[in-house]
Amino acid sequence: MTTALVPTLTANAPAKVVNVGSLGQVPVDFDDVELTRGYDGVTAYRRAKLALAAWSFDLAEELAGRGVTVNCLHPATLMDTQMVRDHGAPPRSTVREGGEATLRLILHEEGTGGFFDGQRPARAHPDAYDPEVRRRLRALTFGSARTGKAPTHEQTNCR
Repeated sequence: MTTALVPTLTANAPAKVVNVGSLGQVPVDFDDVELTRGYDGVTAYRRAKLALAAWSFDLAEELAGRGVTVNCLHPATLMDTQMVRDHGAPPRSTVREGGEATLRLILHEEGTGGFFDGQRPARAHPDAYDPEVRRRLRALTFGSARTGKAPTHEQTNCR
């Protein structure tokens, strides 16, 4: 969706993209990207959040100097949401705290290509910064978006 909006964002710069991520990122197993050896929703979520951070950094680089900032944000830890309650985890923060962190990143100039934990600059998982991991994730993501299925290992040089 955001990729489709790039022409509109750049034509109407300055603009901002704030991707809502998570600190709970884990590496992607490129030999089992679809979790065929045992699906686990939490693992899928955590891998997706790593991919989102990596893509945020890619997009920030792509749009550098074009008036569009792109950052990724972990708004708050274990906000009091239905998802957190459904997993039996006690909430550790409020939706308001997460909303305030998101709004701050939208309203204040924080540069581009960053990762934030609440209202503080932070670091994503190291894999989100790795050029080879990012290349492989791009190949998987954009191949899947075009075809409706994940590309083969041969198509992405994942092996």
